[in-house]
Amino acid sequence: MHRFFTLTALLAGAALAASLPTSKPEQSGMSTARLQRLSAAMRGYIDRGEVAGTVTLVARHGRVVHIESQGLMDLDSRTPMRKDAIFRIASMTKPITSVAVMMLMEEGKYLLTDPVSKFIPEFKNPKVLVVNRSGSSRSASVLVPASREITIQDLLTQTAGLPAASSVPLREEWAKFQKETPSDETIADYCKRLARLPLNNQPGSAWEYGPATTVLGYLVEVVSGQRFDRFLADRIFKPLEMNDTFFYTPDDKLNRLVTLNDGGKPGALKAVRPAREMRGSQTFFNGAGGLLSTADDYARFCQMLVGNGSFNGARLLSRKSVELMTTNAIGDLPIWPDLAGYRFGLGFRVLTDLGKSGVLGSLGSYGWGGAFGTYFFVDPKEDMFGILMIQQNSHSHLNIRVETQSLAEQAITD
Repeated sequence: MHRFFTLTALLAGAALAASLPTSKPEQSGMSTARLQRLSAAMRGYIDRGEVAGTVTLVARHGRVVHIESQGLMDLDSRTPMRKDAIFRIASMTKPITSVAVMMLMEEGKYLLTDPVSKFIPEFKNPKVLVVNRSGSSRSASVLVPASREITIQDLLTQTAGLPAASSVPLREEWAKFQKETPSDETIADYCKRLARLPLNNQPGSAWEYGPATTVLGYLVEVVSGQRFDRFLADRIFKPLEMNDTFFYTPDDKLNRLVTLNDGGKPGALKAVRPAREMRGSQTFFNGAGGLLSTADDYARFCQMLVGNGSFNGARLLSRKSVELMTTNAIGDLPIWPDLAGYRFGLGFRVLTDLGKSGVLGSLGSYGWGGAFGTYFFVDPKEDMFGILMIQQNSHSHLNIRVETQSLAEQAITD
């Protein structure tokens, strides 16, 4: 069945090859036969009905050695997946926002140690909700002054203490906060509402994934004097020629927008809503998770990182900023249990213990993923990166991300 929905280009010169230079895998120290294992793994997920369609891309030494689309963009219409399909990349937006923040830091607009309240006064004098452990009731919680202000670096490292969906004891407040979100809200409105909530932890004391990068997007607006979506378009997407990356899919590109699916058990996939109903926001430019993009566009972003801040003559960051962003910035603070061997830098997870990770890679490898299954990794030691694009709500039961990375890395021959 899968052969009807598979488009493959493993070699240079393929009609739909990525716009980065391409080469035969062997010319970049990789194996064509071994990369076919990645292709087979993706076919397996599709044939088992676990995902509807995939786009995978692997590049080494500045050249794409594998780009492949398989399966379907839309289950109902049976539209074959395209290599230039547009995906909601969700939290893969965070590294892009983090780069924007570092660009302004390099311009001398602020220090990473500056308090956020210097630029967004609503975050001045935060309070922390502390649970009285001797009592079991919610009334046993008390508000105490934060030990210090939230810094820009706290936001970059997800250690600002801001409430989130997993926050305890702030879960009820967070649910109410989310429910009260106006349909036309901007990131300025959102951040000012967020600043009225207490913190869940003292700044810098714990890693907790949440809305910190949304605040960073608003910081970019305030400091640059430019609307966040325009800053990204002018300062990052245009120089990198990321022409298919945006917060809202234009009408003339809707035919490339992949349908979001729901799933759990094999063969239980179903479309959530028609793609055009989930084309993105025109008012809320969420730096934590609002972008849509393609494998090709995100490859350009990854190649800029591998190139120490430069791509095709466009320099976005200095080499030293990329080094700082991809270095463990949280010490021994743990992150998610399923990310053993990893810590967090400035917008990326960073591999600090190869043995504990159980994943093929190198110390210092970094990357992140999105809520709808998209994923990327960068291995600077091997001068390579890989990208996976899928589009579904439920995917945590799958090993597709880990397999993508390991099957790309096992194809290295020298």
